[in-house]
Amino acid sequence: MNLEFLAVSLLVVASPGTGAAITIATGLSQGTRMAMLAALGCTLGIVPHMLAAATGLAALLHASALAFEAVKYAGVAYLLYLAWMTWREQGVLAVPAEGTRRSNGQVVRHAALVNLLNPKLSMFFLAFLPQFIAPDDAAPTLTMLQLSAVFMAMTFTVFALYGAFAARMRERVLGSATAMAWLRRSFAATFVALGAKLALTSR
Repeated sequence: MNLEFLAVSLLVVASPGTGAAITIATGLSQGTRMAMLAALGCTLGIVPHMLAAATGLAALLHASALAFEAVKYAGVAYLLYLAWMTWREQGVLAVPAEGTRRSNGQVVRHAALVNLLNPKLSMFFLAFLPQFIAPDDAAPTLTMLQLSAVFMAMTFTVFALYGAFAARMRERVLGSATAMAWLRRSFAATFVALGAKLALTSR
């Protein structure tokens, strides 16, 4: 592990994406605790990509155009679904009525699904991480798992900070109907843009 790996990983994690959007929206609508759970869910959603890369499944996925396209468009469809639900005030920015709040498990599962359906993560683990594994490494799989663990820790930390900041703004935003309407439209547009970007992703 070196400073270059840490710097690039931080740049990847901190750049705006679906996971960050989900965590921020959860913080705005449901507060700090739920935002932390969303950050945890996004982090757990990385695990299948990590395991796929470590076992070679990611290479098979990217070798098969059909498999890659299937995962990609499942992710696009889910992002468009999030955009529609957010626009209709029923998505991640919807403030749940008392007694109808999503359970901890539901928040975690929803956030994990977002990253699970993101083929860019498998591309990251397949194309980026191996660059930091020496050709003569005696245990390359172990090294990949260690680097992946660092990446996951950075993901949780950065997303948790995003969510905590959003939660601090919660009362101010929720008290303004104009601000909430603007945020719903902005997040809906963000999900559409992310879906379009994912749709244009090539192997």
